[in-house]
Amino acid sequence: MEKNTAMVDQAMEKLLASTPDLPESIRKAMRYSLFAGGKRLRPTLVLEAAECCGLSAKKALKTAAALEMIHTYSLIHDDLPAMDDDDLRRGKPTNHKVFGEAMAILAGDGLLTKAFEAAAENAADLKLKGKETAELIRLIAYGAGGEGMVGGQVADLAAEGMSKKLSKAAAAKVLEAVHRRKTGALIVASLDAGAVMAGASDAKRDALRSYGECIGLAFQIADDVLDVVGDKKKLGKRGSDRENDKLTYASLYGVDGARAKARALVEMAHAHLKSFGRKAETLHELADYIITRDK
Repeated sequence: MEKNTAMVDQAMEKLLASTPDLPESIRKAMRYSLFAGGKRLRPTLVLEAAECCGLSAKKALKTAAALEMIHTYSLIHDDLPAMDDDDLRRGKPTNHKVFGEAMAILAGDGLLTKAFEAAAENAADLKLKGKETAELIRLIAYGAGGEGMVGGQVADLAAEGMSKKLSKAAAAKVLEAVHRRKTGALIVASLDAGAVMAGASDAKRDALRSYGECIGLAFQIADDVLDVVGDKKKLGKRGSDRENDKLTYASLYGVDGARAKARALVEMAHAHLKSFGRKAETLHELADYIITRDK
């Protein structure tokens, strides 16, 4: 991931610099959150999926950067007072605390729209046909939009305070539905984007999407566990889901039960990669990393 992070960061720098008419005030706000740290998981998944399907990672960099821009925009908006109202993100003041609410909203909007420009440029660079280009843009929009991440955020807001009103079985269904969209949809889109750019078969796309669904849910479960047992300094935040009465895997199953569910999902993720052989070695490592990380 360190190698991929360096390449993706360089690509994002170039993309921001390629817009000379962008007002400097919004460029600073966009750049502040884009380079405030982070695991670069989604762009790494784009690059690794592309390589698994026969396309050099370097040829997928603009789309990898696009997925990180979309993820960053979502974090900026998620931190706003109208949403989670967070003061810290990755140990630094959140965007609206530094640049004000209006500029934070606009910075998120700027990153989201720049992402689609970058993905379209990548398609042109690769000389993808119209159908493949349209599919690339469609799948990213689906993963980020109302049926994906945004819809998951809406469902997450609706689920606040529900843990005491639902049976455990009903709460589990709600929780999984929320996170397959809020966290998982953009992870699936990242893998699928890499596969589409590489001209992968439907079977390979299906395998990568299934892998993504498993690790997306495992990632969220790991987050819920870290919120309970993790080092707040490493996590870079003050509050907790428990304080906000959020429905989480840790609150529903307990820490040990949540960890067991995450491990089972990662085992399923490994199985979905079987057809790729050694080409998927890094994706296997990423699946294990998701449930062993400490931040």
